Amino acid sequence: MKEYSEQEQVRMEKVEKIREICNPYPERYEKTHSLKDARALEDGTKDVSLAGRIVFARKMGKLSFVRIRDIEGDMQLEFKIDEVGEEKYDFFKKLIDIGDFIGAKGEIFTTQTGEKTLRVHTFEFLGKALRPLPEKFHGLTDTEIKYRERYVDLIMNEEARKVFLGRSKLYAYIHKFLGENGFLQVETPIIQTAVCGASARPFYTHHNALDIDCNLRIAPETYLKQCIAAGYDRVYEVAKCFRNEGMDTEHLQEFTQVEWYASYWNFEDNIKFYQNFIRGLLQELVGTTTIEYQGHTLDFGKENWKRINYVEEMTKKFGFNFLSIEEPEELKKQIVDKGLFTYAELEEYKSLSQIIDFCYKKLIRADIIEPTIIYNYPAVLIPLARRNDKDKRIIDVFQVLVCGTELCKAYSELVDPVVQRNAFEDQLKAKAQGDEETMDMDETFLSAMEQGMPPISGLGFGIDRLMMLIYNQPSIRDVVLFPLMKPNN
Repeated sequence: MKEYSEQEQVRMEKVEKIREICNPYPERYEKTHSLKDARALEDGTKDVSLAGRIVFARKMGKLSFVRIRDIEGDMQLEFKIDEVGEEKYDFFKKLIDIGDFIGAKGEIFTTQTGEKTLRVHTFEFLGKALRPLPEKFHGLTDTEIKYRERYVDLIMNEEARKVFLGRSKLYAYIHKFLGENGFLQVETPIIQTAVCGASARPFYTHHNALDIDCNLRIAPETYLKQCIAAGYDRVYEVAKCFRNEGMDTEHLQEFTQVEWYASYWNFEDNIKFYQNFIRGLLQELVGTTTIEYQGHTLDFGKENWKRINYVEEMTKKFGFNFLSIEEPEELKKQIVDKGLFTYAELEEYKSLSQIIDFCYKKLIRADIIEPTIIYNYPAVLIPLARRNDKDKRIIDVFQVLVCGTELCKAYSELVDPVVQRNAFEDQLKAKAQGDEETMDMDETFLSAMEQGMPPISGLGFGIDRLMMLIYNQPSIRDVVLFPLMKPNN
């Protein structure tokens, strides 16, 4: 049995008193305007009907003021005993608390202090809050409670409201931008029978009706490419993905990924398209292409972003031709001999791709601040990317990095089914060496490729990480409405 605090018990008693007068949880209320729109109305506008949660109240003898709020705005309401009547005013003063919902109808005016206000003629009680809001001047400051009780965070915290309104606007912009450029939205399976589309540890589950083991999607890539094979010219998905890996300020096991694929493009086409997308998105959300992130000023408006050739730069850092090495232990030996890392630092990395990726993140990625395009990756890193025509050990890939973090990954897609099968076989070898982030042999995807595919370029990016950047948030949990938390005991 739940134990209620003293304040909660007082509010529960008020609910019973309200029941004697009206339903404390009524069915509906007819609004004429949102609070945001009401603030733009001219003084003297009559019969304006508004509703929202009370977040502030100043109750006095015959004149009181409250402020109501919704996700996009707030509005001051004026209650006069002469306007609403003595009985209703008494109800307001004795039974209505901060946190409750109210609907009010009246006339718009502006106070002497310049505050747009609704002079209330009539009002209706719309819902009692049993739990009081946090104290006004301190708000919700406990980080863990903010994540567990996001609804309170959004009520109290203007910064949080700005972030999550921005996230909704971001979704709208994605659909608008891609739709205007000929991309069609599709949905692909979350429950799958092959781990494919990215290098990551999956979540596994069992399908009782079919009696088969399945995995949750780590990326929508292979299904979106099957759409290309089916005749979609340009296709995209806003996809929930799941990777059973570590948690930090930039990673959660459940995240939202956007992927788009265009027939007849190469990765250079996607570079131009992504740059236009980001510039337009920033203008839409924050009104500028120059933003601040964790103490750095980032200019996305430059016509030419900095470029780094992955293979060339890594060869300089290593001091040897790492592409010619085929065995993980040999690569580790040469890295240690050069004094770059110790065996202990490299111990957990089992395959060539894991070792190379670890060194890249430490030697190159960590030092990147301004928007930078990294391109020309080793083929061993991405089995689904097209091999370069001049050197098959290199793939036509690019990433955009900012402040040491990846914003997107894109490449000219591999559409040769023979090369793709060989790449999957190399993944199985890496799995045998102990790499748990490899892909399976995806025969369904290979069949689609054998049916024939045009030249393709695809791009993927995480919405959560992009939101962190745009709104200067230090943790991915600050941009996810309801991040998974360990249950309270």
